Amino acid sequence: MHPNALLDSCSVLLKQVLKFEHPADMVVSRHFREQRLGPRERATVAETIYTVLRKKNLFTYLAQHGSGPTERRLAILGFAAERDFLLGALTEPEKDWLARCDQVKPADLMEPHRHNLPAWLVEPLKAQLGDDFWPLVDSLNAPAGLDLRVNTLKDKRSEIQKELAKAAIKTVVTPYSPWGLRMSTKPALNKLEAFTRGAIEVQDEGSQLLALLVDAKRGEMVVDFCAGAGGKTLALGASMRNTGRLYAFDTSGHRLDALKPRLARSGLSNVHPVAIAHERDDRIKRLAGKIDRVLIDAPCSGLGTLRRNPDLKWRQTPKAIEELVVKQTAILQSASRLLKPGGRLVYATCSVLREENEAIAEAFGVANKEFAPLETSSVLTHLGVEGAAKLCSGPYLRLWPYLHGTDGFFAAIWQKTAAA
Repeated sequence: MHPNALLDSCSVLLKQVLKFEHPADMVVSRHFREQRLGPRERATVAETIYTVLRKKNLFTYLAQHGSGPTERRLAILGFAAERDFLLGALTEPEKDWLARCDQVKPADLMEPHRHNLPAWLVEPLKAQLGDDFWPLVDSLNAPAGLDLRVNTLKDKRSEIQKELAKAAIKTVVTPYSPWGLRMSTKPALNKLEAFTRGAIEVQDEGSQLLALLVDAKRGEMVVDFCAGAGGKTLALGASMRNTGRLYAFDTSGHRLDALKPRLARSGLSNVHPVAIAHERDDRIKRLAGKIDRVLIDAPCSGLGTLRRNPDLKWRQTPKAIEELVVKQTAILQSASRLLKPGGRLVYATCSVLREENEAIAEAFGVANKEFAPLETSSVLTHLGVEGAAKLCSGPYLRLWPYLHGTDGFFAAIWQKTAAA
């Protein structure tokens, strides 16, 4: 494709994405269905869009000093292909403007153009992280790698690593998860035999560790309370060695539908997807006091996933966070009623904000004395995770992209000590 046509495709798509009416990945997918682009062109367009979303403050500032449509200038700044290829699409004034942009030094920029965050998010993160604010920002503004979880019901991690190497896919074992492999590239996994037979699934190492914390055992009754498309459900089912009964609850039947093909590949027969109306659904009440382990990967702001979903920082608002906190509190309270005495409760998010994490856990602990908090570092150490203390802050799991190479995750664990 001619560079100008590719740049035009990026500009058209950016105009849609920057309305922030829908998640960026949905808008990009729809664009690709409507436009006939090859794999390389799709990769260039997608990465251009995500680069602009990551650095929107900076690029908007630089774009003010150029000419022509704003979306085209933003696409030029974020264009994810060789510079010589890009220059073939530019006018002489555009080339001059881009050369001036290249000379801007990060140290000379104002803070908003360096951190590329909405103003409302800056102070909470600075208050929480202090000097680590800028390392976090740098990590969030870089693309994420790709982690795989090996389905231990079917294969060993070492064998899958060898199999992928034969397909010219280099991986390293994840440093903490016993199930994970990390890739530096993003190959077409769905064409691999290991994928089609259910031996591997795409899952961030942090998400794998959340499932590990549940420590689901053979023959138990387990609930994944906010299962979504079921990444953690599949990991839990494998931990249970396909025995017992694993309920995958979610309020979205559409998300649960996305679990079905993954479930078929996985070889699991102990998983029972259940669409619920809300956290107080009668189907949940019928299981009260009968469940051994409950995982709540709560609906959250998703701000721990900005490496993959940079549009979230522009789509979220403080009011939306307040509404989520109410929902998270209600879900945790309702889900806790499922547990039998001695049962384990895990509350988790992929948020980096304290109000969605520690504040929720602390309030639950105060209101529910029959739930005793467990130290996540002790649980992970018991499960054989080396360096578990590095993953935790106080009693909680706290994963950060700049420290651990994962998305941002939080988890708290309790054990029910007596009948409520």
